[in-house]
Amino acid sequence: MGRAFQNRKESMAKTAAAKTKVYSKYGREIYVVAKAGGVDPSANLSLRGLLERAKKDQVPSHVIDKALDKASGVGGEDFSPARYEGFGPGNCMVIVECLTDNPNRTFGDVRACFNKAKSKLGTPGTVSHMFDHCAILAFTGGDEEATLEALMEADVDVTDIESEDGHITVFAPHTEYAKAKQALLDAFGELDFEIDEIQFVPQTTTPVEGDDVAMFDKLLDTLNDLDDVQNVFHNAEVETNS
Repeated sequence: MGRAFQNRKESMAKTAAAKTKVYSKYGREIYVVAKAGGVDPSANLSLRGLLERAKKDQVPSHVIDKALDKASGVGGEDFSPARYEGFGPGNCMVIVECLTDNPNRTFGDVRACFNKAKSKLGTPGTVSHMFDHCAILAFTGGDEEATLEALMEADVDVTDIESEDGHITVFAPHTEYAKAKQALLDAFGELDFEIDEIQFVPQTTTPVEGDDVAMFDKLLDTLNDLDDVQNVFHNAEVETNS
């Protein structure tokens, strides 16, 4: 599969305002995941991975606790997932994942971002068939054969395993996330996952060069500025002048 998957942290900015936005996005995602699967991380593996990621990104504990408290209460916001797909500058493919309490507003906001970057929002399925919807789990240590054996014994449908410089990366269908993670924890005990998430991994890449680079950056920046946007995945390979 290669190492072409996008790291969601690449677009995180370094200013205080951007940090606040990152905290807000984590708070919203923690709320939704905890509301759906329960607030106990030991019983909700998706929540457990999300909390570990939040702590690595230095999300303050009060942000996490507030989201969990809201999820354990009755009522609260009714966020639902929404996914938008389209073509960005240079005809690259873009997938935008959102959590929203107002789909009409979110659709209008996302469409405006595409329009400003001279890009085209498509219908569901426009580009997602060109991505693999993968659970990705990466950790240090272990060996490829032992990892594969542990996953096979747990009847996990593994897509690919990479071993490079002492790091193991497991790719599995997104529906196998919880089962794959539990199998690894059962086999190797507590693991410090460097990557522990579900991503859209592009099957091919599209070069973005020249004037399209600035437009592509503008598209990513405006999308990531939207409160409803949780993740942006793309297949762009941006050409930089060395």
